[in-house]
Amino acid sequence: MSEIDSKFQSLREQREGALIAYVTCGDPEPDLTVDIAESLVTGGVDIIELGIPFSDPIADGPTIQAASMRALRRGITPLKVLKTVHNVKEKLGVPTVVLTYFNPVYRLGLKHFCKLASENGVDGMVIPDLPVEEAEEYERIAEANGIDTIFLAAPSTPLKRIGKIVQHTSGFLYLVSTFGVTGVRERLEGPTVKLIQQFLPYVEGRTNLAVGFGISKPQHVKAVIQAGADGAIAGSIFVNTIQRNQANVDKMLKELKKTARQLKAATKCRAK
Repeated sequence: MSEIDSKFQSLREQREGALIAYVTCGDPEPDLTVDIAESLVTGGVDIIELGIPFSDPIADGPTIQAASMRALRRGITPLKVLKTVHNVKEKLGVPTVVLTYFNPVYRLGLKHFCKLASENGVDGMVIPDLPVEEAEEYERIAEANGIDTIFLAAPSTPLKRIGKIVQHTSGFLYLVSTFGVTGVRERLEGPTVKLIQQFLPYVEGRTNLAVGFGISKPQHVKAVIQAGADGAIAGSIFVNTIQRNQANVDKMLKELKKTARQLKAATKCRAK
């Protein structure tokens, strides 16, 4: 059982959902990412997701795009991100996922990238622009290195394709809750609950289901967990906090911890 699966199972036994927090590695400064992760974990985050900054992040909205540009200007690279994962795992011991587009993986070479990722403690990877139909080689290499392959599914994913995606997913299935890109939303769209319930028969007994895109309030988290999801993924709310408090690191870390605590409390609503 992978570290990610083990975390979900432990939380399930406690009748909790997982809180997964995304931040862009290297934003606002490379040396701050471990401190940011520590604040999130202290606040209750169960799984850390670190983004490798990329110049053309097609799935990300303005908030995370801006964070990627800030990190790139400060000299962050894929190899530095993997080293940061090592430092996060060494200090905090939580399951850690890397989100990257396929180009950095391809440029370093699939075998080389996955080997380095494994050596630095990466537990799973999300690659938004790698469809399951083209992922056979990557999936095989990742599995050989003990790395979960986390695929995405969206409201537009045909029902006949969901089973195939689930069959090749490990760790958790990343369910995109809405059309569009990442970003903070005031309310969770009504169809999201129906979407979760539509996916549940496909994932039950096969993998975990985590919901992201637009999750930014405790009521969002509570809604997706009560609908049957195993976890909620929040990103832009944390990235916004980092951007807003670049000049005051102490305030930034306190706000991150507070927000994480509020979102985590909302996961404690799973039915038996």
